[in-house]
Amino acid sequence: MTLAALAGLALVQLMIAMSPGPAAVLTIRTAASEGARPALWLSLGLACGVLLWAMAALAGLSLVFELMPWVQTGLRVAGGLFLIWIGISLWRHAAEPLPNAGARPPRSARGAVWLGLWTNLANPKALAYFAAVFTGIIPATMTWWDGATILAVIFLVEIAWYACVALVFSRSGPRRVYGRIKMAAERCFGAVLGIFGARIAAG
Repeated sequence: MTLAALAGLALVQLMIAMSPGPAAVLTIRTAASEGARPALWLSLGLACGVLLWAMAALAGLSLVFELMPWVQTGLRVAGGLFLIWIGISLWRHAAEPLPNAGARPPRSARGAVWLGLWTNLANPKALAYFAAVFTGIIPATMTWWDGATILAVIFLVEIAWYACVALVFSRSGPRRVYGRIKMAAERCFGAVLGIFGARIAAG
């Protein structure tokens, strides 16, 4: 796979990562509410979730969906329900004040990684992209080295983007701004995720 093709893949992956979605919402919320450390662990989980989707796509995800459409339906419903759960959680905790900057993070590293992992595994945007668009980008005659390089590029792009978001929103300035709009922002985020999840689950 040429450098130009890898650069194109990295650019597309960055655009997908930068587009609004549950991963961005959770990264911003975690960084502002809990600080940089749990948000960075969350970023690792998000990147691992995308990496698993990419591995599944390279292994023939679109063919599986074509032969067994019920698998895609099951994943879609499960993803929608997961987004509804996240939306309800955001709404319920929206009125709680931000913890002090020096307070102990309420979420463990393992908890943050698992939340990030399951968020992107349940993300319908990732499902649609890797089942349809991604399979059209990868070369038809792909070597194992091409596959490993593609996976490395995807992982690095994802973790770099979400780590940047985590570091920005954990800083005092953005954190103060988020603190002032926290209740309205998180209830808005929660409502949007809940509606989005319901529409996805309903098909």
